[in-house]
Amino acid sequence: MKSIAVYCGSSSGNKEEYTQQAQAMGRELARRGSTLVYGGGCVGLMGTIADAVLAEGGRVIGVIPGFLADKELAHKGCTELHVVETMHQRKLLMADLADGFVAMPGGFGTLEELFEVLTWGQLGLHGKPVGLLNTLGFYDALLALLGHMSAEAFLRLENLSQVLH
Repeated sequence: MKSIAVYCGSSSGNKEEYTQQAQAMGRELARRGSTLVYGGGCVGLMGTIADAVLAEGGRVIGVIPGFLADKELAHKGCTELHVVETMHQRKLLMADLADGFVAMPGGFGTLEELFEVLTWGQLGLHGKPVGLLNTLGFYDALLALLGHMSAEAFLRLENLSQVLH
């Protein structure tokens, strides 16, 4: 894949393994020649993965709304930094720029971005792969919930199968 959108936290979490996995993911993206498309911040796992890609000579495209640029401290080292007006524009541009999506550990924003691209895939708006980087079983409970949703006939099995883990 030429470009991968990575959704992850603007904080680093409370385990060093989250940071280590973000560094490893960034190095691997650069090694493969894949462009990182991400939320544009220089803090937390977002900053860690961007720094790792850049340290290996890779390409990084950040997309951040203007009202978050100061709050999240927009990453000044990005190959390209797009400052957009709204969160929706951020998600739409990231999706347009990416050939696939990966969610790493994060909070509400990460989950919201993940579920939006899953919904868009379910609706046939894209056919791009969506994966979870399940560091230390971070997404085990979410995967169990998705399985429960499928078992209760609120989520079709073919839609559940869009999630790679």
